[in-house]
Parts: sequence; C-alpha cells; structure tokens
Amino acid sequence: MPNKTIYIADDDLPLLQRAQELTGGNLSGAIVTALRRLVATEEAKTAGYDEITVKVGLGSSSVKRFLGVALGEWTGSSVDGDETYSLFRTAKGRFAVHHSRPELHIPTGSNAERSRKWSTGWRGWIGDWSPDQAWMRTPAQATFAVVDTVEELEPLLPAELYALALQTIRDEPVVEDLDI
Repeated sequence: MPNKTIYIADDDLPLLQRAQELTGGNLSGAIVTALRRLVATEEAKTAGYDEITVKVGLGSSSVKRFLGVALGEWTGSSVDGDETYSLFRTAKGRFAVHHSRPELHIPTGSNAERSRKWSTGWRGWIGDWSPDQAWMRTPAQATFAVVDTVEELEPLLPAELYALALQTIRDEPVVEDLDI
C-alpha cells in the first residue's frame, strides 16, 4: 500500500487528535471516511441534490441528514393544529417522507368540551373568563420513512401530495449531458 504524507497545521492538531480518539487510533481510516463523505456530498450537489436535515421523534429527539431533492410539501390545519408532509427523492433514487406536527395544547377535565369551543379562535374567547380550565401539552412529533417505489408512498402521504408526486416523478425532465 502506498504511503502519503499529509501536513497538518499546528492549530489543527487538536482536531487530528480528537479524530484519532473517535476512531480508535486509526487516523488513516478516519481520513478516508471523511474523504468518502466529502466526495459523495459534493458529487450529489453537482447533480442537483441538497443536503437535507430533518428532526425526528418526540420533541426533537434525533436528527436525520441525507442528500436529496424536494418533490413537494403539504400542510394541513385543523383544530388539533397543523401537520406537514414533506416528500424528497434521495440521491440513491429512493423516496423519503417527513411528517411533522407541532406542540399541541389539548383541553382536559370536566370542562374540556367547553374549552374546545372557546379555543377555536379569538372570537371564541369573548365571554369565557372562567377559572376552571385545564390544558395538557404534547411535544412536537415527527416521523421519517424511506421507501423504494412510488407505490409505497401512497399510504404515507395525503391524497393531494401523492397525486402531485406521481405527476412530478413522471414529468421529471431527462438530463442530457452535452459535450459541446
């Protein structure tokens, strides 16, 4: 195996030492892993993909990052709050769906029905100054799913977004690389 010499600035030595600690002392493996990620990311960006980051879980328990392109988004609003579906095509040709809901404030207790009525907008608050109200909060929630085919998307998306996805995927222009 050929040897290569890499020169590291003194200011970057702590970074080098930390990388070596994280990889169990195999600095060569850490460098190659970082270079693979850099090359894959830059090639995907050149092909028109973006680095996409989404929060997943209850609250913001984890973050998922991937290379993809947005195909569409659907947001619906109801008494229970907003929810958003985002659809992406990944750099590897798969489809990713991110579904998120914000924190919810839910009336509870013996006066829950009356509280629901009064929580329908600012007009609902007029005349309801009762002190006997109770509310429960649920943290924001988000799910993330990755599928291989367009058919697998149907149960994961609202009908309108699925129809848009079908149209977008079918009508996607073919890229012709010209050497002119």
